[in-house]
Amino acid sequence: MKKIGWRFRLGIFLVILSILLYFIQYLIFHKLDTELFYIGIDISFLPIEILVVVLVIEKAINEKEKKIMLEKLNMVIGAFFSDVGTELIKFMGVFDPKKDEIRNYLMVDDEWDHEHFLKTSEQIKNFDFHIQLDYNNKTSLNHLDSLKSFLIKKREFLLRLLENPNLLEHDSFTDMLWAVFHLSEELEKRNDLYNLTSADYEHLAGDINRAYALLIYEWLQYMEHLMINYPYLFSLAMRTNPFDPDARVEFTG
Repeated sequence: MKKIGWRFRLGIFLVILSILLYFIQYLIFHKLDTELFYIGIDISFLPIEILVVVLVIEKAINEKEKKIMLEKLNMVIGAFFSDVGTELIKFMGVFDPKKDEIRNYLMVDDEWDHEHFLKTSEQIKNFDFHIQLDYNNKTSLNHLDSLKSFLIKKREFLLRLLENPNLLEHDSFTDMLWAVFHLSEELEKRNDLYNLTSADYEHLAGDINRAYALLIYEWLQYMEHLMINYPYLFSLAMRTNPFDPDARVEFTG
């Protein structure tokens, strides 16, 4: 064994140190029976010490590590919505015939609380999204082509996000990211979006619908996180709300 782990070396050192200290104590007091008595007491207490270390200290350490990991994850989610997510919602919203209806649920402001976010999240989960692609309308197809260009442009960024191990702790965000990435691939594989079959347009509409619904749900969770932890970022997010037709970054009045 050329290399011995530092934990093993530390363990050997502590055992030797303990023996040395007991021996020094014996040399000072010359009471072997007392020494043996206290050694027995220490050994008897050892299971409780292990219990404290394993159940209390380790739990505290794990919770701290989890908190740090979740904070890193929220930074990743923030980067996604800043660079891709908010703009992507606008792109997809063009194909949503119920956009005006869903807008009523998503006009987030600083009066919202946890219960409001929770209620709205449940409404979004149960909302009947139905993306429609009007393949007889050139303007609609232009929007689809713009969506394709946007996702291709952001492909490398999406790939880096999918490679982030912290995302394993956030199933719903990962599912949304995969849905967006799948849509990107579906669009990229089609060279001409202006001359597809009706069945193909319906398939693409289904892919957009899936990503759109998951994206809105995650956007809500992100907005609540900002409201609780970063009020200044929450202020900017409200002023760039993709569902607010009057949203503007500049303050008015």
